Amino acid sequence: MFAREGYPFIIGATVIAALLYAAALRSRSWPLWLAAFLVTVVALWIAWFFRNPERLGERGPNVVIAPADGRVVLITSIEEPTYVRGPTTRVSIFMNVFDVHVNRYPIDGVVQTVTHTPGKFLNAMAVASSDENEQASVGILSGAHRVLVRQIAGLIARRIITDSAKGDVAKQGERMGLIRFGSRVDVFLPPTATLRVAVGDRSQAGVTVIAQLPTT
Repeated sequence: MFAREGYPFIIGATVIAALLYAAALRSRSWPLWLAAFLVTVVALWIAWFFRNPERLGERGPNVVIAPADGRVVLITSIEEPTYVRGPTTRVSIFMNVFDVHVNRYPIDGVVQTVTHTPGKFLNAMAVASSDENEQASVGILSGAHRVLVRQIAGLIARRIITDSAKGDVAKQGERMGLIRFGSRVDVFLPPTATLRVAVGDRSQAGVTVIAQLPTT
């Protein structure tokens, strides 16, 4: 299964490869054979990049699951002024170009706000990218808890796709959006949440539990 945004790229690369193979057969040109092979490799990588596997894992009203595949690069206490409007624990997950790039809702709840902020394209590993890079933020009310998910563009990523709209019902583990070609996702949690990941851990969207919310 592939993310729908990938089909134009997959089909385009496949058509180009087929045309090159046809031309190589007619002309028996080794440069054309090489070009066809290289475009085939690119087409396979594009298909791999846009893969959208089914994800199953622990679910529950007090469980927060990872919204992105990747590596946890930062955990810090920070004030979040736009949606939570108070102290939070920020968990940052960096996605490289080999990770699945479909993002998923970390909790059940109601989408209360969706904002897109234009900005720079700094390295998504940098701390400053959370404030200065192009980004989309989705605020979710889950019971008494406010959780913010922020999709952040990076050096290579130049397109953030957010499926969410204000008033949508967020279903834990379901698709929230996608970022093309390497990026970062930040999750802002209540400071009372109990973390279940550490910096350096790998996460799988929809599978890895990153935190436990307090029972209210």
